[in-house]
Amino acid sequence: MIADVKKSAEHKMQRTLETLKTDLGKIRTGRPHTGILDHVMVDYYGSPMPINQVANVSLLDARTISVTPWEKKMVGAIEKAIRDSDLG
Repeated sequence: MIADVKKSAEHKMQRTLETLKTDLGKIRTGRPHTGILDHVMVDYYGSPMPINQVANVSLLDARTISVTPWEKKMVGAIEKAIRDSDLG
C-alpha cells in the first residue's frame, strides 16, 4: 500500500519536473533557442505537423532563428503558424 503511494508520487513528480523543464525552455532570455518553436503546429496538407518536421529550424546568430521550409509552397503556412502561435 505505502509502496504504491510512493511509486505514484514519484511518477507524478517526475512528470512535473519534465513539464517544468519544457516550460523553462520556452522562456525568452534575450538569446534565441530553437526549442521555442517546438510547440508550433503547421497545417501540412490538412494535417497538423510540428514545425521541425516541415522545415529546418536553426540559429543564424545570437539573435536570429532561421526557419527554412523543405517545400517552397509551405512558406505561407509556416509564417501563419508562427504568427498565430502564442509567442507574442
